[in-house]
Formats: sequence, structure tokens, C-alpha cells
Amino acid sequence: MQGPQAVTASLAQVQPMPVWLTALGTVTPHRLVNVMPRVSGLLESVEYRQGQQVRQGQLLARIDPRPFEVAVQQAQAQVAQTQAQLAGAQRDLARYETLLKQDSIAEQQVADQRTTVAQLQATLKANQAALANAQLQLGWTRITAPVDGIVGLRPVDAGNLVNTSGAVGGGNGATSGTGTATPVAVIAQVQPVQVTFALPQPQVADVLEELHAGHAVTVQAWDAGNSRLLDSGRLLAADNQINAATGTLAFRAEFPNRDLALYPNAFVNVRVLVRTIPDALMVPTTAVAVGAPGTYVYVIGANGKVALRRVVTGGTHGDLTRITQGLRAGERVVTDGLDRLRDGAQVKVVPAQSGSAAPAAGGHPSGKRHGAG
Repeated sequence: MQGPQAVTASLAQVQPMPVWLTALGTVTPHRLVNVMPRVSGLLESVEYRQGQQVRQGQLLARIDPRPFEVAVQQAQAQVAQTQAQLAGAQRDLARYETLLKQDSIAEQQVADQRTTVAQLQATLKANQAALANAQLQLGWTRITAPVDGIVGLRPVDAGNLVNTSGAVGGGNGATSGTGTATPVAVIAQVQPVQVTFALPQPQVADVLEELHAGHAVTVQAWDAGNSRLLDSGRLLAADNQINAATGTLAFRAEFPNRDLALYPNAFVNVRVLVRTIPDALMVPTTAVAVGAPGTYVYVIGANGKVALRRVVTGGTHGDLTRITQGLRAGERVVTDGLDRLRDGAQVKVVPAQSGSAAPAAGGHPSGKRHGAG
């Protein structure tokens, strides 16, 4: 006569269970900036290394400043000339006003001199504005980073003529930028970085409820194999309409990306924490099987016999499965050796490392393990 079947077992326990939604997401930079020249001239030097992290205000390139320095000097000379003319006109006006008080000069001559002074004052303001503009143009010969980020491959080499549309005749073939213009540099701000993903319409209600309530919704980004957590962040925003073609709603999450594990345009697996069930009844996923009887577990009774029990599952978390119907907390279920069991079989619980030592015994319901959902 065959003895009891050796199995491993675990207790059904009540514990918190986080509920995650999954989606495929695309990494997008927080900002993507095409750095264009603001003045025309000869690109004298490129000051950054390709792929380098740059800080806002850091020098990226220089345009030959000599023509702009000449323009500044011309504007300065024009301002000085006008200032001298204005000073002379003001002295004449003061002298004329003194003579007018002595009734030694015609009042019309004084009025004309006042007009001359006003005209020279306006001319001085115009010349000062021209000087400020020339100085601004000179400052723009130093091309600096407008944001923090990672600079891409170099689109333009030193020695090219550039204007406000980019390099004259195009760049060196790098494709980091967008559009037809060739920028001097392309900067992707990736700290923080954003991930765009979409969820099916039936799943969006719980997420939108948390988002609109102002609650922080945790979002995780995993690698393609779902084996490595790349970063954790928060849900940032939802689109304002369902995509009629796909029946999904687009969301955007933000990640600090301190380790630069998230790279623009990369695909990642996204997990969104919708809520946490505080009192979920959990069993190891290996204890749940699906077969002819439906979804079931084997419950070990006080007499050492197992009873096949149909259950209803409610999702998984890690290597645990939630049971919503058919099982009570504290009941002991078989976790290894289900394929060798039948309803009413006598079992012997052994430690997990030796749970596969017993031979098969009798018939059992045709079934398979219930994998993670």
C-alpha cells in the first residue's frame, strides 16, 4: 500500500496587496533644444565634446567676433559724437537763455536752440540703442547652453559659415536635431526625464481619480525583460481625450533619472500603482492551478487529507496570488506536488527543499499551474 504523498504547503494569509497596471512606454526628454546661432558669421570653434553633459550657461561654440567688435566701436564713436554735439548745444542754450533775460537776443533764436537740443537728445538715445544692439550681437557670438542636459553628436564643425538658420550648406551629417535647419548643438534635458504611455479605457478611471484628487501616483519603469527596475517616479498628467483608434488614454510620468538609466526614445515597461488592498487573502502562486475543475487549490485538512477547492483569483503581486472566493485565512494549501494529487489523497508536509521526493500517486484532475496575471 502506497504511503502519504510528500508535498510542501503554505498558509493563506491576509496582507496588503498593491494593484499595478502595466503598459509599454516611450522615454522622452524633459526638454529637447536645438541650439541655433543668433547671428551670422564664421564658426570659429566648438567647445563641447559629443555626448557630454553640459550645464546651463556653459560655452558651446564661438562665432568670429571681429566684425561685431568693429560694429560696437562704430556705435560707441557715434554715441560719443552725439554726446559732444549735445553738450555744445546745451551750452549754447544756456548762454542764449541768459541773453534772453537781458533782452539781448530774439526769443525765436532761443526756441530754435531748444529744438536743436531736443533733437540731439533723441539722436543720442537712438545711438545708445544702436550701441546696446551692437553689444548684444557681439555677446551672441558666444553660443551657450540654454538648459542643463546631454549634448548630442556634433552637427556642425568649426570653419563653417553659420546664420540664424544653421550652417550654410548643412552640417556634417549628424541626425541628432529635428527639422531641416542644422543647429550648432542639440541638448536633451534628461534629469528629470519623462515617459509617455497609454492605458486601455477600462483601466483609466481609477488612475484619473487618483490624479485629479491630487494624490501622488507611483510609476515604475522596468527594462524590456521586466527583470530590472530602472527608476521610480510619479504620474505627471493625462491627455484630454481618448484615442478613438486605439481606445486608450495617454499618460505622462516623470522620473528623476539620477543614474541616467532612461534614455530618450527608449522603450520601457511601465507599472502604475493604482491602489493598495489592505486585507487581501494571499497564497503562493504555485498553489493555484487551472484545469478541468476550473481554478482550484488543494486544501490540507486536519486529518492530513487534501480537498480540491475551487477558488476565484484577484490578481497577483510578485510570487503571490490573491484569492477573493473559496478560501479562508489560515487554511493550509499545497504549493508543490499538485500534479500528483487527487481529491481526498493523504499527504505528508515536508520542507520545501525536499518536497519533490515522493513518487506520483493515483489520478488527479487534469490541470496546470496558474501563472502570474
